Amino acid sequence: MACAINATTIMSSSTQSLIPHKLNLSSNNLIHPSMSIEPSQHSINYSSRPRLSTMWKEIQGSKNWNNLINPLSPLLRQELIRYGDFVTACYKACDLDTSSKMYSKCKHAKNNMFEEVGMDNCGYTITKYIYATPEIGIQAKDGAWIGYIAVSSDNESARIGRRDILVSFRGTVTRCEWIANFMSSLSPARLHPDNPRPEIKVESGFLSLYTSSNNGSKFCQESCREQLLSEISRLMNKYGGNDHEEMSISLAGHSMGSSLALLLGYDLAELGLNYGVPITVYSFGGPRVGNIGFKKRCEELGVKVLRVVNVHDPVTKLPGVFLNENFRVFGDETSCYAHVGVELGLNFFKMKNPACVHDLEAYLGLLKFPKKKKKKKSSIGYNLVESAWKKSLLSLQNIDAWPWHDAARQVGDLVQSLGF
Repeated sequence: MACAINATTIMSSSTQSLIPHKLNLSSNNLIHPSMSIEPSQHSINYSSRPRLSTMWKEIQGSKNWNNLINPLSPLLRQELIRYGDFVTACYKACDLDTSSKMYSKCKHAKNNMFEEVGMDNCGYTITKYIYATPEIGIQAKDGAWIGYIAVSSDNESARIGRRDILVSFRGTVTRCEWIANFMSSLSPARLHPDNPRPEIKVESGFLSLYTSSNNGSKFCQESCREQLLSEISRLMNKYGGNDHEEMSISLAGHSMGSSLALLLGYDLAELGLNYGVPITVYSFGGPRVGNIGFKKRCEELGVKVLRVVNVHDPVTKLPGVFLNENFRVFGDETSCYAHVGVELGLNFFKMKNPACVHDLEAYLGLLKFPKKKKKKKSSIGYNLVESAWKKSLLSLQNIDAWPWHDAARQVGDLVQSLGF
């Protein structure tokens, strides 16, 4: 799989020279119907589990997770936990002390971050930190650290069956990011220089985080997008020339981070910079990102998305409370939000701790320690979610620096106030 990319020119006028004329992408466009299930309560029989090295393509979504969701495959559950832990590492490593000079930055150097967060045996090496700043007039001085790019080691690649390029994104923690999240309007993505496809629209706040730069910033003179595309292109150059080694691109994120992961997956596939390497997005508690046109295009390009969703999590119902793929009051396909991919529904809620509905640790906790199924499940009504969203907007003045647990607590308070 040979490829040669001049990463420094990705965003220049010569971008078209980097885009392959033909994309060697999987063309299975049928998305498995979303479903809401709970993991099996039975213990996992590890002795009978198939090896990941022989099943990794199916686990990455090559067959749209058919027969792997309900009941939940132990091997898929293992991989969801593994990628979820990579996202948790972002939260653990991010400095959330507003009085610190390193506020919103990573507390550790790339070469020892995994060790510092207790993941020194994860089998991956971090190659680049990623920073972002929204173009909303109140940018952070130096931008905020939102995640990292890593690549699997030789030994880990042998275990999982391929060389894996991983991008992990944390969720919202800073004021700028919260405001960007609340910018609920659709804007044309226009990420391909030769074919802007104006009918493909994405949420403007997420797009701003993804594409904005700040010349006065130490870390964000290049946009989040430029940082990501250049480093992934470099890694493709480094590892893509080995015809005897298969590769994958895995993008994982929680909440806002899942939105950035999906934008990146679409961007790579639209530009053809993945060179036929399968792209999989693991989304934990993610909101809608784009319109129905965006959803259809992601499917056409073969971007695989597995959304892990708590049925009680209001964030997963937003944006597009009244304009979405299931409930259209006004507008056509270009103005309606739509989720992308296959849904794995979890069901957890605690009256004593409503914050758990959006907490990543709670998501992973249920995957690690499945609970018994409940006979009856409830969902959050559209009108109640809209009310919660409005209350969140009114509370913006008090969100200068919510730590991630506090952010989840705010979501929980909103749900609790609605009587759930």
